[in-house]
Amino acid sequence: MKFQTTLKRTAIVFACVVALAGCKTVGGWFGADPAKHAQDPAELTDITPTVKVQKMWSVGVGKGEDKIGVRQGPVVADGHVYAAAIRGGVHAFDLQTGAKVWTWEPEKVKHKDPIRLSGGPGAGGGLVVIGGLDGEVIALDAANGTLKWQAKVGSEVIAAPVVGDGLVLVHSIDGRITAFGVEDGKRRWFYQRDLPPLTVRGNDSVLLGPGFVFVGNDDGSVVALAEQDGRLLWEQAVAQPEGRSELDRMADVDGTPVLDGTTVYATSFKRQTMAIDGPTGRPLWQKDNGGAGRVGNASDRIVVSDPAGTVWAIDKSSGGALWSQPALARRSLTGVAVQGDYAVVGDYDGYVHWLRLDTGAIAARARVGGDAVKAAPVVADGVLLVQNIDGKVTAFRLQ
Repeated sequence: MKFQTTLKRTAIVFACVVALAGCKTVGGWFGADPAKHAQDPAELTDITPTVKVQKMWSVGVGKGEDKIGVRQGPVVADGHVYAAAIRGGVHAFDLQTGAKVWTWEPEKVKHKDPIRLSGGPGAGGGLVVIGGLDGEVIALDAANGTLKWQAKVGSEVIAAPVVGDGLVLVHSIDGRITAFGVEDGKRRWFYQRDLPPLTVRGNDSVLLGPGFVFVGNDDGSVVALAEQDGRLLWEQAVAQPEGRSELDRMADVDGTPVLDGTTVYATSFKRQTMAIDGPTGRPLWQKDNGGAGRVGNASDRIVVSDPAGTVWAIDKSSGGALWSQPALARRSLTGVAVQGDYAVVGDYDGYVHWLRLDTGAIAARARVGGDAVKAAPVVADGVLLVQNIDGKVTAFRLQ
């Protein structure tokens, strides 16, 4: 009952956030209100591109997630792009050409609704693994898309499973991490984290390190689990869930942490970003810039987008802010990816923005249709991949 209440509250908050971030017309129904424009998404101004972005290919993978907040995105392994949609199955494409390699669709069972594939795919160890809105975990052969095994967890899987070191690690929406064996799909261990009464809709994949599983939690913490058996090794609060109301206390770490050497970087909805020593959990620095999405990782800096739509570059060694870019305010930005010398984010209106890593200046812009981009872009072999909520996957390279 507690979990159902949490889901209802989460859905309400998500709906409110979407409405505030993306709606431009409601206020107009009741007459002119000059103050309302302060809450509108920032209008995009003309830019002179300083880098040429080439669209390589674009494909549809099925009926997209629309507005249910699952942030489906692609994954790349061994030169193939794997992507899925709520309806339409799992697809494999050639990374360079976009040519389809295979498609898998759930079997239709009489008197049963088809499986809704909610989590983006995870890939590794010869498998492609996808989750479902009813807790399904489906493992496919990466070479040809045939079904290898199927398992079940107790709640929605809206984060991509992680495959590595003989395990499939599934982070479900109820705060549980479940480890399955790659070969047989049998459960090896699980870890349960209690949820706060109110959370941001969504969570993200775990981070697999040497002997560790790092997890961002809805209570604002990062934990390290032993890869072998799921034992809690340490936990560290990235942000404290403080405030007068449940809304004020939301501190979710909803983006997969980043591991660089032995340092873990994580950022939270409460706009706190932290560098943590991976083996011990000791905080190295903490700064007041950040957001709930993924962290972009460059050589000497990380890049984060905050809930207000400002993008920040943060020095890895000190945590100092190197620059901020506020021109995309209130555009419901995705987490950040790094492509070459640029940080990349998507927004609520289907635009993708390339920002210079050295200065934060907007260097290029492209559109992937009129539907929102919710999932952080993905970069592999110099190719940037973006999936919007209509199930369209587009690949870009820099020239």
